Amino acid sequence: LAFGCPGVLAVLGLEAAAPGECELTRLLQDKLRYEMRLQYMKHYFPIDYTLPVQYEEVLRPSNITRLRNGTVSEAALRYLWFHVSSQAVLRIREVLLEKHPSWKYTQELCQLFDALGKEYSKYRQTDVEAVVADLVKLVHSAGAESRRKAVRPKALLDNCLKVMRMLYGAPCEWGPR
Repeated sequence: LAFGCPGVLAVLGLEAAAPGECELTRLLQDKLRYEMRLQYMKHYFPIDYTLPVQYEEVLRPSNITRLRNGTVSEAALRYLWFHVSSQAVLRIREVLLEKHPSWKYTQELCQLFDALGKEYSKYRQTDVEAVVADLVKLVHSAGAESRRKAVRPKALLDNCLKVMRMLYGAPCEWGPR
């Protein structure tokens, strides 16, 4: 099954972040630098442009903290982040034409998420806590039209980066940036 960007695999890795995960998320962190998010997700869009997304498609650091306090495993949190973030990039791509200046940038993000999905596929799948499995199902359900909110494209990627740093910074031994 492909979720998010075309070719993204729906898989779950081990509790500890693998070296491949660390390298790919480091590349993602580089692609999600403030200057790039500002240019591609704000300056190249109309002023106050928003996308309609489901509430579950917005994953903030506070959501991760609440789930951690509910004893959700780090692997399950990375699984959730992977699905929500790849879906966010897909939502942004859905509104872009191929000639849009942000098209190539979102394509590069998709390629990194595809590679991250392939990295996860090297490990056997494990059960995910029910709360995370339910959230992932909601993220990919098309029928939740009434549970929509307007979010700026840059805000989606801002949250993606903040949560990624929370989940991968320590296990991947990232220094402060």
